[in-house]
Amino acid sequence: MTYPAIPGTVYFVGAGPGAPDLITVRGRDLLAQADLILYADSLVDAALPAAYARADARILGSVEMHLEQIVRLMCEAARVGQVVVRLHSGDPALYGAIHEQMAALDEAGVPYEIVPGVTAAFALAARLGVELTVPELVQTIILTRPAGRTPLPEHEQLSRLAAHGASLAIYLGITRMQQVVRDLLAGGVYTPDTPVVVAYRITWPDEVIIHGTLGDIVEKVKAAGFTRQALILVSPALDPANKRTDRPTSRLYDPTYSHRLRRRREPTDEPAEA
Repeated sequence: MTYPAIPGTVYFVGAGPGAPDLITVRGRDLLAQADLILYADSLVDAALPAAYARADARILGSVEMHLEQIVRLMCEAARVGQVVVRLHSGDPALYGAIHEQMAALDEAGVPYEIVPGVTAAFALAARLGVELTVPELVQTIILTRPAGRTPLPEHEQLSRLAAHGASLAIYLGITRMQQVVRDLLAGGVYTPDTPVVVAYRITWPDEVIIHGTLGDIVEKVKAAGFTRQALILVSPALDPANKRTDRPTSRLYDPTYSHRLRRRREPTDEPAEA
């Protein structure tokens, strides 16, 4: 069943991490119904909107536009009953700069809806074949970025976040790699041996994934020449030594653990049937 677009509505759609087929079914359906598609062409492959849009749809990249231009285009199209898709990379809720766009649409009285997408951190975890929340090892995921043109609140400085020892995904930090590593080590929990993965354009045809530790990742990234579109993932869950069957496991599937859908099984010393 096709998700029905409402004329006169702006849809903020998450394009996913890069691969065209990682957009959600709802996002794909809306692209196919859109009259105007404004996409973040610095981060979203032009092949994605082109693959699903109608032949007569207007498709515009927004990399050279400022906020007022983007809002004006969306409002003009919506007010004449058109369906508008504002296509962002990853998930719009994460560094999508949609907050100010929504505020402007609220002020203009233009309705909008958000369609989530797959963010790069989870695409990378899938590509690596890891779970970022491993029982009795790490149970928290932090998505953040280092301070740049947009400053961070003092309590969100990387060194403070690093003190949790959680799985940490750092966006927009590849050009500050050396400082990122300093801040992470300053948290006092991560060590130079803590595993790190840096992924450039994950799920794109030209993706590159670099494995390392906080002790050697700066030189590896420098040698690779990454300057944009790269994600930094730090976590004890990335250590292959932690993926083994003798580690503590989730109680969810423990046969001696009861929940409302399954009764516990009493431990037994009897050998299993052959």
